[in-house]
Amino acid sequence: MLIEFIDLIGKTIEVEISRDIFLKGTLLDSGLDIIVMYDDKNQHFLYIPFVHVQKLKETILGEEDSSYQPPSERPIETDPISFRKALMIAKGLFVQVYVTGNKSIHGYLTSIMNDYFVFHSPVYKTMFIAMKHVKWLIPYPPNATPYSLNNEHLPFQPVTTPLARSFDEQLKKFENQLVIIDGGENTEQIGLLQKVRNNKVILITAERETVYRNIEHIKTIQLP
Repeated sequence: MLIEFIDLIGKTIEVEISRDIFLKGTLLDSGLDIIVMYDDKNQHFLYIPFVHVQKLKETILGEEDSSYQPPSERPIETDPISFRKALMIAKGLFVQVYVTGNKSIHGYLTSIMNDYFVFHSPVYKTMFIAMKHVKWLIPYPPNATPYSLNNEHLPFQPVTTPLARSFDEQLKKFENQLVIIDGGENTEQIGLLQKVRNNKVILITAERETVYRNIEHIKTIQLP
């Protein structure tokens, strides 16, 4: 546990994440690269990589939230806590991952590599997510399933091809294939991945435009 946060353990804090996102809850634990808090209002645990914390301070709960108490057992617990350890323990659990935009991704971590992990979503299928862009991770209760689906309606298909150890090497495996980058929210994020070179991705869009993307800013990638 980080010594500077000892006095805040068990107290209500407000955390500002990049892009002016504010989270409020009870601080439960901290490590060199992560904090763990309990969202008293929504009643779930948040595992937040500290790299995305812009500031953190003690605050006061509103009256509507003051009756909630964190459960005694946490879904992910290890001493000392770290982001990688949290990901390893979360493997196979139903979790919510927030990376970018105005939506979270729900599903299962299936493989943890050096700087990325493989994520299976019932909606988005298999995704490859760069660890450094994960803003927070929320594990669900042990028996919860995405969208309350029955097991027979969860077509889980683990990746059968060998995985590269790093994110950029994994991207090279997708050369000459159609890919979707960062959820494909605009047309320049969908196309043929022509080449990965010098920390850049060369993408050919449906309009046959050539777009160069910095790998450092690619958060997720998936095959359609």
